[in-house]
Amino acid sequence: MSDIRLEPVPGSDPELKLALSASGLPTEDLEDAGRSFFRAVSSDGGTVGYAGIEACGDDVLLRSIVILPEHRGKAIGRSLTTETLKAVNLSSAVFLATTSAEPFFESLGFAVIERADVPPAVLATRQLSGICPASATIMKLSRPPI
Repeated sequence: MSDIRLEPVPGSDPELKLALSASGLPTEDLEDAGRSFFRAVSSDGGTVGYAGIEACGDDVLLRSIVILPEHRGKAIGRSLTTETLKAVNLSSAVFLATTSAEPFFESLGFAVIERADVPPAVLATRQLSGICPASATIMKLSRPPI
């Protein structure tokens, strides 16, 4: 199943917070400025997941990609990530931090990079400067998702 549409939701959305918390993803900074979040809606109108992006100067931090448990294993994560990236300016570099989804994001065109290669504005985000563990893998989009 990959027929989804994205609807903007505020960082204060209780269902967004619940979905992220249930999946062990951070919620501490959802309501800070510079973030955009989306609800992934299936063709039948049901919520299947959430995604977010955070502006970091000219670059973007992809964050909060989560598929609700009952919808996992249906290629929705790929569709959700691809649709979310359409909201990003083509000239922006896209980064993310993950503790468990490195193979998934590699399949979408992200490559592991060293912290020293991450732009200062991205490193300064609350997510990378304190919320995510220092052991998190940082990745950069190296090619558009297939």
